[in-house]
Amino acid sequence: MSSPYDQEIEDLLALYRKQREEAVETRRRINEVTGTATAPRQTVKATVNAQGELTAIEFPTGAYHRMAPKELSEALMTTIRQARANALEAVAELTSLNLPAGVKVTDLLEGKVDATALLPQEPGAPDEVREYIEKGRPEMRGGGAR
Repeated sequence: MSSPYDQEIEDLLALYRKQREEAVETRRRINEVTGTATAPRQTVKATVNAQGELTAIEFPTGAYHRMAPKELSEALMTTIRQARANALEAVAELTSLNLPAGVKVTDLLEGKVDATALLPQEPGAPDEVREYIEKGRPEMRGGGAR
């Protein structure tokens, strides 16, 4: 004989598993994000990963040859900042609806929070509930009704 709570427990466990899988998938998708920006006159093109780390820098034209060092430096810095902003925006789109309260996209990007750590491997439960899940109802174990 099953308890009226058996289906509820199974539904809750299924929901938990689904949320955990979604967190893992979100982390995978974040890892694939890049942000790219190109400076005016195509003097420089920068690409960063989801953590904002520079992964590529290109000079699509020879325009940088005619730039003063300070001007080139400013173009590089501005373009890298824009690439980072583009990556952050892409990550925010992926995560804005899925993040628990208090968790910031920037914390995920900086590696301060691991999406899989947001949900523990096993859900917390009182000992009685865990025993019920593992062993079934007391009368089903031969212990009779409590």
